[in-house]
Amino acid sequence: MTDAILVVGGAGYVGSHACKALDQAGFLPVTYDDLSTGFASAVRWGPLVEGRMSDSARLQAAIAEYKPVAAMLFAGSIAVGESVADPSKYYRNNVGGILALLEVFRAKDLNRLVFSSTAAVYGEPQSVPIHEDHPLRPTNPYGWTKLIIEQVLSDYANAYGLRSTSLRYFNAAGGDPDGNIGENHDPETHLIPLVLDTALGKRAQIDVFGDDYDTPDGTCVRDYIHVDDLASAHILALRRIIATQEGGAEAFNLGNGNGFSVREVIEAAQSVTGKEIPTRMAPRRAGDPAILISSAERAREVLDWKPQRANLETQIADAWKWRQNL
Repeated sequence: MTDAILVVGGAGYVGSHACKALDQAGFLPVTYDDLSTGFASAVRWGPLVEGRMSDSARLQAAIAEYKPVAAMLFAGSIAVGESVADPSKYYRNNVGGILALLEVFRAKDLNRLVFSSTAAVYGEPQSVPIHEDHPLRPTNPYGWTKLIIEQVLSDYANAYGLRSTSLRYFNAAGGDPDGNIGENHDPETHLIPLVLDTALGKRAQIDVFGDDYDTPDGTCVRDYIHVDDLASAHILALRRIIATQEGGAEAFNLGNGNGFSVREVIEAAQSVTGKEIPTRMAPRRAGDPAILISSAERAREVLDWKPQRANLETQIADAWKWRQNL
């Protein structure tokens, strides 16, 4: 019998790619999603159960029906700027909703979880590349909500035997190489899809927020990790959790260990698309660090994770294949 995995938020960007990876790895992904930001059309591997994280009865019924052996948690609000403007929404969704979910997991004895975390738990970097033992000092409510849940998972491991792995993403990028699913946020806030929308003529120009940072070309530098490589890390973390009986909470960075500036991303996108991409200089955004680059050596060593699509042009080409058909 195929083991089922409950994928909370499986209709979203990273969650849908994880569902495809689960299917390819021989699992049955069961998407649980309220479709507030996800899309039913992205649920192409396994069944969809519509429901909110706070709907305990609906969630319990889904668990009873499919009997998942573990869960992956992608649901939640993700826009840093919005979290500053509306922190209540973020604490309700990313903390309150997940706490309600965890109580159902406890009641149903579902005690293995892979959690979608973020590099935002580190805040302003004190050193680069950023290792997992870097101080955890978020600079926005989004980062705080993720860090709070990481602490909750640690406490639940100690008290209730929950086995969890938190995966701290750097900048997710790209799309399904087959072009079936990809990034589709409303509103869109991520650089690569915004740049590609500019190439498509859907935007007049791309705003570059600051060109006076202490970086080689003055623009911010970020570590971009392909969404398929993120998905593969989830499969490896899942297998590790299933193979281990005792409780515990672990955390791993997921990134490529190198960075590209905003200007380099725009130039790469122009090369991939063959389109001119107009830019407009804008003031710095508050709280934007100059450089965010990961050290993902721990994931490589412990999970045996090997990113396959680290090349920036590859990531942009995969995103472009999807973006043109939106």
